[in-house]
Amino acid sequence: MCISPNSDDVEQRPQATDPVCGMSVTVETAKHSCQHEADTYYFCNPGCLEKFEENPIRYLDPESYEEEPADLTALYICPMDPEVEQIGPGTCPICGMALEPAMPNHNQGPNPELVDFTRRFWVGACFTIPLFVMEMGQHFFGLTFGLSSLARAVAQLGLAAPVVLWAGFPFFVRGWQSLKSGNMNMFTLIAIGTGVAFAYSTVALLFPDLFPMTFRSASGDVPLYFEASAVIIELVLMGQLLELRAREATGQAVRSLMDLSPPTALRVDAVGEEVEVSLGEVLVGDILRVRPGEKVPVDGVITQGRSSIDEAMITGEPFPVEKSQDDKVVGGTLNGAGSFLMSASHVGSQTLLSRIVSQVANAQRSRAPIQSSVDKVANIFVPVVLLSALIAFVTWSLIGPAPAMSNGLMAVISVLIIACPCALGLATPMSIMVATGRAAQVGILVRDAETFERLAHVTTLAVDKTGTLTQG
Repeated sequence: MCISPNSDDVEQRPQATDPVCGMSVTVETAKHSCQHEADTYYFCNPGCLEKFEENPIRYLDPESYEEEPADLTALYICPMDPEVEQIGPGTCPICGMALEPAMPNHNQGPNPELVDFTRRFWVGACFTIPLFVMEMGQHFFGLTFGLSSLARAVAQLGLAAPVVLWAGFPFFVRGWQSLKSGNMNMFTLIAIGTGVAFAYSTVALLFPDLFPMTFRSASGDVPLYFEASAVIIELVLMGQLLELRAREATGQAVRSLMDLSPPTALRVDAVGEEVEVSLGEVLVGDILRVRPGEKVPVDGVITQGRSSIDEAMITGEPFPVEKSQDDKVVGGTLNGAGSFLMSASHVGSQTLLSRIVSQVANAQRSRAPIQSSVDKVANIFVPVVLLSALIAFVTWSLIGPAPAMSNGLMAVISVLIIACPCALGLATPMSIMVATGRAAQVGILVRDAETFERLAHVTTLAVDKTGTLTQG
């Protein structure tokens, strides 16, 4: 039973505080508890219990606990351009996206880029919505909100500045990096388009006398486009969030495979004492105890005892397999009612489960043959868009309606943003990531992305085991 600390029952029955979430738990009715260093801790739900068991110190002594920093020696790769890899985190010089660990971490927390972009999106929305209402309300309904023209312009600058300069800051960084490296991408166009709109509007507000009549409307004012730059930043942030969430879900599919192996193992020493150790401490040749209902920690051979083991995750067999002395067992499979001792034969990255996880991760990063064609188009697409934007500006400035120069500037921004090749470079690799992750969740392992293209030409599917597709 989980109740609020302010409940009237708190003083009537013994209470304990859940060390994870801080809720008060009635001791006598608590369904979840844990012993740690001779003390008993109670939890309001199994999720809190699981978090506590993974890292008790984090919740018992939070002041001394330090989060593990990113592994600066690990290999990081770009999810969109898998040929880009480096030691330690960073950004991709081709597409500008944040690099990800080549192999997902078993205890990996939320994607920091997803957390950051989510915060930027919602904070930006708080400024963009009133900015949009203020500008569009004036255009369509004549709403002035009791403000003069100058006051509205200043207010729009104040609302747009946090969105463009803070919420959209990562886009400008990536756009600048793309220009320096010569690998122009979607962020190049976004940075130029929104940057030009915001800079032009700011200068027009602060120094209107600099602009000739070709920039002015019939009323003599220089049009401002603060709302355009802010709305574009918010829309691009939304697109990035959707993409990051898809990548997060795909990474979760790989981590769910890693979760099949238990975090600890029961090692038997030379005198027969059983000691619980982390899976990373298990060495080849160690004798391990596997109790009823537990998962087999690593690959090995049974040395004593017998049991039935559910190997459905590996073989697809719907029924447990009887195992006895000298039989091989696979890490991650589920032990039945028996108890046995086993000798570890493969540990760490050498276990069958680890190799499967590695294969799925490699498949997600592999490139389909069609991606090469897409890349060739994308490489020339950005320069073509920039040239098209320049042509649009010149055309509108020469033969467009008044104010010709302002309309020409809006034509530039429109071409840069609308022609942004977001889907061109992301659609194929993203579909591969999602497809391989989803396939792994249902037990289908794909060697590489080329498999999907070859599968399109398959006319007959042969299954070599009765019941594999219909049972289990």
